[in-house]
Amino acid sequence: MMTNPKDRISTLQAVVVLTSTHIGVGSLIMPRTAAEAMGTPDGWISVILGGLLAIVASMIITKLNQWFPGQTFYQYNQQIVGKWLGSLLSLSLTIYSIVFAAFELRIVGEITQFYLLDGTPISFITITMMWVGVYLIVAGINPIARVFTILFPITLVIYFLVLCLSLKIFELDHLRPVLGLGILPVLKGIPSTFLSYSGFEFMLIWLAFMQQPQKAGKAALLGTLVSMIIYFITMVVVIGGLSVDETKTLLWPTLEVVREYEVMGLFIERFETFLLAVWIMQIFTTFVICYYMASLGLAQLFRKKLNSCIYFLLPVIFIIAMYAEDINGVFRLGDIIGYVAFIFGGALPIILLSVTFLRRKKHEKASQ
Repeated sequence: MMTNPKDRISTLQAVVVLTSTHIGVGSLIMPRTAAEAMGTPDGWISVILGGLLAIVASMIITKLNQWFPGQTFYQYNQQIVGKWLGSLLSLSLTIYSIVFAAFELRIVGEITQFYLLDGTPISFITITMMWVGVYLIVAGINPIARVFTILFPITLVIYFLVLCLSLKIFELDHLRPVLGLGILPVLKGIPSTFLSYSGFEFMLIWLAFMQQPQKAGKAALLGTLVSMIIYFITMVVVIGGLSVDETKTLLWPTLEVVREYEVMGLFIERFETFLLAVWIMQIFTTFVICYYMASLGLAQLFRKKLNSCIYFLLPVIFIIAMYAEDINGVFRLGDIIGYVAFIFGGALPIILLSVTFLRRKKHEKASQ
């Protein structure tokens, strides 16, 4: 069964979908996780190296998908490794997508309750977000991409405007010395970027919906580069404004750096409200794409209608989102998601690409 030929996304939309999937929760917590893992101000180097790994993995995924045009990972993996193992891989990726969606949903609830709606039950916030997501998801990948394309430039403008204002408290000395303890802390900090770059593994699925699949590599490269630049600027501004020692102690350092300053003479004092407004939308986009990938996985694996799977997963995602007792449990889940992302997006595509290449070589020799 091939993808719906009417439900397609352009190359620009593919770039936006990839970038929007990347820059969700990671921008808000990555400076803290990197500072904890490294203990040095060199987190910006780890961001670049982590981004380069994501680019390489994205290129491998692109090459794998181009050998199976118009098909998603759920459809073509059985041609590579057989029906039973392929079904197991599809089910594993579907479960991962469900957990990822639940994680993003819970984070939205935590942030909204902590900063905006103190006293409002997290369950109410998440339920509201879920139903808005369902309304968008049932329309298909093209409407999802169009909404992402509308939200993304708004997010960038407000995000960089707010971060630029924070340069008032920026101190270059907080970023020194560069590589003061050598390269080992930088290497230790790379895994802390995994959650931030997670989402590229979904290219295994949505590349099948591109109008011009031959440009998938370009979309993957641009999407990851944009994410890398955003994370690089975020890391520099946060560490430069707060220092490594202070960043390690803050739950949401990117939001806190915005709260550290004020512009005299303006009637607006809480600039973090603007950042929260757009970033909640950005986390919502990550939740939507994870939810859609999970629903599509169930639909293609068990040959069911997509909308039926969307509504079936509604209570499942909610229960998983509410499972963690506190925010520390949520963050531990995020760490697991980051590592699993590089398994699905890195190791698995390399194996599948190698098997496909060897089989095709064998077939060509046999046919000669």
